[in-house]
Amino acid sequence: MPPAERLPADTWRIAVNVTDIADLSDPATLAAHGIGDLRPTRRQWPRTQPVGEAYYRAGFWGVLAPSAAHAPGSVLTIFRPLPKLPGVRPIPPPNHYTELPPLPTGLRT
Repeated sequence: MPPAERLPADTWRIAVNVTDIADLSDPATLAAHGIGDLRPTRRQWPRTQPVGEAYYRAGFWGVLAPSAAHAPGSVLTIFRPLPKLPGVRPIPPPNHYTELPPLPTGLRT
């Protein structure tokens, strides 16, 4: 579906204060899972998705990993169900979009 067909849409800032997050930010930890170099591509999903699923099944609330698209940034993924997870709350007001915002400079994904 083209992005413009998903409008109008809201985006929210989220406050997170959660323990039991799997920390994959160390390259050695990623290497132990068979992940060497992160790239912003769907081709890596067959290797990365099972890692997150394993941590979910093990009872973790989410994973912290290096950003493939914006090194040296990080990505925090919180597993569902968000409304029931203590320590995760939306910060109003949301940003409301009726048309596509401009793409960020340097976006590679």
